[in-house]
Amino acid sequence: MRGGPAGRAALTARVVLLNGVSSVGKGSVAKALQATARRPMLHVQMDAFLEMLPARMFGADEGYRFETWLEDGAPVTAVIGGPVLAAAMAGMRGAVAALAEAGNDVIVDEVMWDPADLADYRRRLAAFDFRAVGLVAPLEVIERRERQRGDRTLGLARWQWGKVHAGMDYDLTLDAAEATPDELASAIKQAFDL
Repeated sequence: MRGGPAGRAALTARVVLLNGVSSVGKGSVAKALQATARRPMLHVQMDAFLEMLPARMFGADEGYRFETWLEDGAPVTAVIGGPVLAAAMAGMRGAVAALAEAGNDVIVDEVMWDPADLADYRRRLAAFDFRAVGLVAPLEVIERRERQRGDRTLGLARWQWGKVHAGMDYDLTLDAAEATPDELASAIKQAFDL
């Protein structure tokens, strides 16, 4: 089995979780880390799992929907998730564990605001070299990136900003405000000997 456990029996799978507010740069950092890590690393994106849901689940109470309001003249967009979304995200954590079990190194690009989700990753990945990285930046920086991207609902960053890192126990926290994705990837690579 090419790339599977038989060829890598002596190697423990490595999993690096990048958690941060939408538009902080997780995807760009993941791609930079893929390009420089000594071993091949798969990039698992939360957005890919959201795209697996039937279109009718967006805007539905059982799937997920956005609720937007103005706060101090700025939009705030909350994510309201239902049981279908919760099952998909639990499935994502299980899929990451299955990828590691098969001998793959993985970079996970995730937006979590419940410390129980990080605890679930740690439980599922206890047999592997699992590291959680928090990517942080000031709200004004993230909101500027959100506007520049043009593919995000405005206000997501503002709603997530105070929630995503609360109560999280990271192995490494990096400030993504000024550093480039390559610099952040280099810091992760050095910290975890990737």
